[in-house]
Amino acid sequence: MALKTPAEIEQMRPAGRFIASVLTSLREYAQVGMTTNDLDAHAHRLIDEAGARSVYLGYHPSFGAIPYPGVLCTSVNDAALHGLPSDLVLQDGDVLSVDIAAEVEGWVADSALTFQLGTPTPEAQQLILTTERALAAGIAAAQPGARMGDVSAAIGRIGRQAGYGINADFGGHGVGRTMHEDPHVPNLGRAGTGERLKPGLVIAIEPWFMAGGDAYVVDPDGWTIRSADGSLTAHAEHTIAITKRGPVVLTARD
Repeated sequence: MALKTPAEIEQMRPAGRFIASVLTSLREYAQVGMTTNDLDAHAHRLIDEAGARSVYLGYHPSFGAIPYPGVLCTSVNDAALHGLPSDLVLQDGDVLSVDIAAEVEGWVADSALTFQLGTPTPEAQQLILTTERALAAGIAAAQPGARMGDVSAAIGRIGRQAGYGINADFGGHGVGRTMHEDPHVPNLGRAGTGERLKPGLVIAIEPWFMAGGDAYVVDPDGWTIRSADGSLTAHAEHTIAITKRGPVVLTARD
């Protein structure tokens, strides 16, 4: 695990603030009748205007059938993660997750939020709220001297108590000069186990829950991850720095 100095954590703050501002703007901009391509274009404009750099656009890990074609992950309803921007028209009641990472002044920040468009429904609102509560619990557990399993257990406890599906194959990760660094941050785990959390560690914590079971499927594009049973999903993420005084959320939104 690469640890950052206090000065380097300070240098990461502009990236965190920028990512937070983009997500706030997207939440206000998104409307029923838009396409997810419209949202991606809006985020792309904000990135260009700020002189930032998308770390999604053109990213091509081994599992992707194509290089990533946008600057956002836009996942709708049963799509949990990595949904490709497209001409899909957003409908009343759709549950939308937007996930973005970008580089500012050589440092990367990564964050996501989920919200419902148009008419709210109790099922979706409860799922979104629970996912946000799990993120808050994971952050609270990320104390210096704690272990990674404490973070994972805190997230998983919230999700399981609500009866939601959880899969630990995809979770959080280290963040720094690149988007994905060690360590992996699972959304399920056992308290008191795993790596010791030290001041200087910067990680993205990102619970994602499914309203049905634990299983997921991947679209032929190699990117989009969906609940296997077609149930609604939600995803929340913040980049945090662990300091001597506790966790600091670099991507906090006002």
